[in-house]
Amino acid sequence: MIGIIVPAHNEEAVVAQCIESLLLAGEHPALAGEEVCVVIVLDQCSDGTQRVVNRYPVQSLVVSHCNVGRTRAAGAESMLGQGARWLAFTDADTVVPATWLVDQLRFRTDAVCGTVRVDDWSLHGEEVRSRYDALYTPVEGHQHVHGANMGVSAQAYRQVGGFKPLKAHEDVHLVADLNQAGASITWTSINCVTTSARLDCRCREGFGDYLRSLSISAPLEAVS
Repeated sequence: MIGIIVPAHNEEAVVAQCIESLLLAGEHPALAGEEVCVVIVLDQCSDGTQRVVNRYPVQSLVVSHCNVGRTRAAGAESMLGQGARWLAFTDADTVVPATWLVDQLRFRTDAVCGTVRVDDWSLHGEEVRSRYDALYTPVEGHQHVHGANMGVSAQAYRQVGGFKPLKAHEDVHLVADLNQAGASITWTSINCVTTSARLDCRCREGFGDYLRSLSISAPLEAVS
């Protein structure tokens, strides 16, 4: 079984589009009918996210962590407990391509780190997009890490102890732990996901805050 984990905090407006893309990816014929389970981990949601999730054939898990590392880990443990051999991670404001899971599995490595593209730059000044494009390298062999586009085998995930209980950069730390443990990691751009550039980002020090830092007055610093 393949498990997909999506942390969500007040994502009523966007989670449906995310789920629909995940269900489509899970039906890809190249998966040969392997079971794909999606769990939306609802972390202190006070809006209608749960009602939206309930409309789809996915699982939901309610937590009160306010901590993305613990939230991703809770979803991962749920999927591992149900027998998942592969864990795929994305975010509730993200849409994945139909070949997302197929592309993760095709490499037959312990982990796959993919790239992201921004869906709408209208909330940011032109200098933000220009700086982002100058720093971001969506090519094979890139070294970017995104919780919105990551996959890892159950065996490798367990070996390193999973996500640390961090409020930010939990994805970067997981990949560093995998690398230190000698796991094989593929860095690819072929399964690029589309994510939000919204200003009201849910995770401090995450992708949204990085985009905000790319103002004309801020020093250039490459995205992780």
